[in-house]
Amino acid sequence: MSIKEKKYYPETGWGMPFASFWDSTVTIENRAKNGRSTKSFMKENSWKPVMDHLQAGDYVFIQFGHNDEIPTKKNATTPVEFKTNLEKYISDTRSKKGIPVLLTSVARRKVDSAGNWIDTHREYAAITTEVARQTGVVLIDVNTTSLQLLKQMGPQASAYLFNQLKPGEHPNYPNGVTDDTHFNELGARKMAELVLAEIRITLPELAERVYKPLQKK
Repeated sequence: MSIKEKKYYPETGWGMPFASFWDSTVTIENRAKNGRSTKSFMKENSWKPVMDHLQAGDYVFIQFGHNDEIPTKKNATTPVEFKTNLEKYISDTRSKKGIPVLLTSVARRKVDSAGNWIDTHREYAAITTEVARQTGVVLIDVNTTSLQLLKQMGPQASAYLFNQLKPGEHPNYPNGVTDDTHFNELGARKMAELVLAEIRITLPELAERVYKPLQKK
């Protein structure tokens, strides 16, 4: 979701194209940070600025899981910790009369030797879904919709959505890169479009603020 530093381009967070969907009544503040978990985002004090600037009626899109779910990462969380942290993000947002929205993680591109797609987010996406149900928060299940898109495209074509480059194709990656987690510009836009499609269904009051171009008479 985060705004990527130029040194990582063409890696692109889906929050970057997402910001261009809205009319002048909407201001997007993308405070997401790469590589954070529900734990480290709070520990590094990244959550406090969100709360400090939050106004009544603001929407707070909360998407974690990629880094929570990997036990070898130092900022990983147990399933219980993950659930507790999500609940805190929700309660904090509501304490300032904000509107929390939970999002499951965007899918990784992972296929086994038999050609079967692997849902790497299954456990933590299920926790996010359950927290949304228990707290009455709107859920945008990007894990499901993005995995469906990858399956439709197939193992080979779906690679074009991710930050994958051959040696010499981009100065930021002189030796090339094979990344099945982070997106390029096209992939980020596709993920943003999936989120927007769900917003049109689950948040109609927000969907009314999607940019509408002037029609020629």
